[in-house]
Amino acid sequence: MSSRLISDVIAGRAMPAAKPNATVLEAVKIMKADRSSAVVVVERGKLLGICTERDVVFGVVAEGLDPRRTRLADAMTPDPQTIGPDRPLAHALHLMYEGRFRHVPVVDARGRPIGLVCASDALDADCLELEKDLVRREEIGAIL
Repeated sequence: MSSRLISDVIAGRAMPAAKPNATVLEAVKIMKADRSSAVVVVERGKLLGICTERDVVFGVVAEGLDPRRTRLADAMTPDPQTIGPDRPLAHALHLMYEGRFRHVPVVDARGRPIGLVCASDALDADCLELEKDLVRREEIGAIL
């Protein structure tokens, strides 16, 4: 897990993104469509912020704001920590742990957003290994 590169983790994955003038409701619909728990907020190729489920729940819903009228720029976390695609996933996990957040936008050498990693990405490889192990045990049980 720790040696997987960010570029491998985000390969083939859509980057959930929205513009700052989009509503929170529009952003949530993007999250749902992309099966993501966050969207990066981008304008003219520049990363402005990130809006996560927690931002929506605690910053919009719990405050009694209308997600149909609240602009993403008013709900997002501005200027988030980022990571490059050539870094190991373990580095992203360390950033998340130290910063107490669960998502890190991935940016290219020019700082343009190209993807998003989240803490649950660390579970993907482990879950695949667990599934393979369970299949092997079933096969061994059938032989015995």
